[in-house]
Amino acid sequence: MSLERLSGAPELAEQWCQRLAAAVPQTRVLLLLAGTDTAAVEGISAAGATPDSRRLTAAADAELLWQGPAAERPHALPPLPAGVTPAVIAWAVLQGLNLPPLVLDLGAPVAPAIPHLQLNQSPARCLSTGAAMAPDRVQRLWSWGERWGRSLARTGQPVLLSECVPGGTTTALAVLEALGVPSMGLVSGSVRQPDHQLKQRLVQEGLAAAQLPEGTGPQAVLAAVGDPMQVVAAALLKRAALGGAPLLLAGGSQMAAVWALAMAACRPEERQRLGRQSAVVTTAWVAHESASDFQGLLAQLASRFGVEPLAFATCLRFTDSRRPELLDYERGYVKEGVGAGGLAALWQLSGRPLQELVSACELACDQLLHSA
Repeated sequence: MSLERLSGAPELAEQWCQRLAAAVPQTRVLLLLAGTDTAAVEGISAAGATPDSRRLTAAADAELLWQGPAAERPHALPPLPAGVTPAVIAWAVLQGLNLPPLVLDLGAPVAPAIPHLQLNQSPARCLSTGAAMAPDRVQRLWSWGERWGRSLARTGQPVLLSECVPGGTTTALAVLEALGVPSMGLVSGSVRQPDHQLKQRLVQEGLAAAQLPEGTGPQAVLAAVGDPMQVVAAALLKRAALGGAPLLLAGGSQMAAVWALAMAACRPEERQRLGRQSAVVTTAWVAHESASDFQGLLAQLASRFGVEPLAFATCLRFTDSRRPELLDYERGYVKEGVGAGGLAALWQLSGRPLQELVSACELACDQLLHSA
């Protein structure tokens, strides 16, 4: 079963799928953890039922990814309004494909108690301040991402970038708007019915406070309304892709914003090359969500940068699952995160049946319930 193409030329999409299918065992998987005080705004995120619980989300998801659902983990998974963390999907794929993840903490509120690369950063301030991060901090993180991207490019291996940043779809909206990509009402979110008016109000407050002139560069945009994950991911994407490595941006709106930041940082003659070397890959629950418009967002990106993003959705669905937590995905309670869409796409491209992945996710839920 092939991936669903959401955007991009059919022949390029076919070439990408063939290239990745041949290199699934060599794919480097990076999980970028970060935080933003935007996540504490009531009603902005469902990645944890309360603001305090959302402080633990990144650490708990990373620990599940590393140690598995049956283990006694240092940080309990935050309670959700419904469903179960998409880290369950990510873990099942990584186990099935034998792909070890590299976890990078770029500023999570709580550090994960597993082996990881620690940059000793803190969460960004709420984007409504218009001063989310100090400019010198953004510059340091950007330089670090560029160095890492160059290193990854030298290997020639495909790279899958995933993230866990509660509140990150709202910083994504702010970044997109600041870059001149009209995105109000298009961006998804972890809440079942995203509160677009609340997101819009926060973004308007942040941009009004920042007073960014037209044509502001990506680093200044990030300092005003971004989060640490976006800084490192965009810089890494730019350098790795221009260096010849294929990049899978595993996520929805947040990875669309990362793609836009990297495009904004490129010279016009570099943009087509970046477009050929990168693809946004998300879940069917984001791609076909009625309360947002992911394909409309992709069209806005194409209009803004003159490059049609290559984008796919995995065909993974839980319609017939025996686990109520997974059926909640079909009801809109959980949609994406921790690279679930991109990793499920790798599973598809490896030739494994999706029903096997559904069964592995059901077993992971069984183990989570037992360990709890």
